[in-house]
Amino acid sequence: MSCCISTMVSGAIALAFLPLVLTFIIRYRYYFVLFYRAVLVRMWYDCTTGLSREERAFQYVLTHAIPGDPESILETFDLWCSKVEFISNIGPKKGKIMDRILSEHCPLTVLELGSHCGYSTVRIARALPLGARLYSVEMDAINAAIAEKIIRLAGFDDDTLIVSPSDEVIPRLRADYGLERLDFVFMDHWKKCYRPDLQALEGSGLLGKGSVVLADNVLFPGAPNFLRHVRKSGLYEWKIHRATLEYSKGIRDGMAELVYQGIK
Repeated sequence: MSCCISTMVSGAIALAFLPLVLTFIIRYRYYFVLFYRAVLVRMWYDCTTGLSREERAFQYVLTHAIPGDPESILETFDLWCSKVEFISNIGPKKGKIMDRILSEHCPLTVLELGSHCGYSTVRIARALPLGARLYSVEMDAINAAIAEKIIRLAGFDDDTLIVSPSDEVIPRLRADYGLERLDFVFMDHWKKCYRPDLQALEGSGLLGKGSVVLADNVLFPGAPNFLRHVRKSGLYEWKIHRATLEYSKGIRDGMAELVYQGIK
């Protein structure tokens, strides 16, 4: 008898929590999908192919894209990231926002922090005016090697890829590369580095009035310290371009666009 009562109580408790569990699953379903695509699928392919995710992406692009055609490179990358495996590139939707900003400002000297596989490097390079220079920084040597292959496959041979941590590169930009001003900076590396790297750029004197800083993923995974600094510094006119996370549905994200005004 007591066993039956205990079973009934356990069943009642389970039924009581069922709506909460279902609500939780429904509410965070897009995050579960992201976890599956970004973590579980990656682990499976890592084990079965013997290649890194970035190497798999490159092999797909190499065999499906048209060499020398940046649009084909980007579209092939987008297809792979949408249908095969997730990689946190800027993606086509937020990429169009960046395209528009680049078109509006026509920067001549560009710094990219976080090349990863080279997707955003190609996207930026194809939008720059003749004579512009792009300096792309990637701290991971293996990813940098893949990025360089992607960049060259797209037909860009003059851009500079710097393999080193961003906090080591920024202080050397003036001395090692002869830079006097940065017209456009794209941040898409470790989010914890956004604020210190922005402060390093401010201290370097390379940001001039009208210099644009575009930072991806400031809402997800998020860069709260970076946004707090931007708000409190008074050095920028800024806004958030709201969007969804690249190659995902239902996960809110955004890019911060900063226009440097200097000390008022």
